[in-house]
Amino acid sequence: MRAVPRTDVLVTLMGAPHADDTVTTALRLVQAMLERGGSVQVWTCGYATLLTQRGLGEHKPRNLAEWEVDYPTTATLVADLLAAYPDTLFWYGCRFCSDDRGAVDHLPQVTLRAPARYADNVAAAAKTVLVGVL
Repeated sequence: MRAVPRTDVLVTLMGAPHADDTVTTALRLVQAMLERGGSVQVWTCGYATLLTQRGLGEHKPRNLAEWEVDYPTTATLVADLLAAYPDTLFWYGCRFCSDDRGAVDHLPQVTLRAPARYADNVAAAAKTVLVGVL
């Protein structure tokens, strides 16, 4: 079993990823911490495990109101962050939640872990932030 690296912050994302602006805000927070030299781990649980599905592709479907604008999917945003910060960003998904929702084709950089291992991630972080619902 791979050890969880020490990080400054663990951001836990829970709940439906597209119900509101919570995920966008959390991704901006993660990016800001990384840009300031911090190290971050993200743990997704519940429907947030869908954020890193390769089946989302690179781009969202076209928006009829802004047809010329090309928006990236959450999988693309996460992949870009992981590529830009390979030594300071670590992305985890709850294996149980992923399996339960059929989210079985994650980006290759995503590490799936059993929910019982979540405590190891908390212990490896100086601070923990929970975003979403319980």
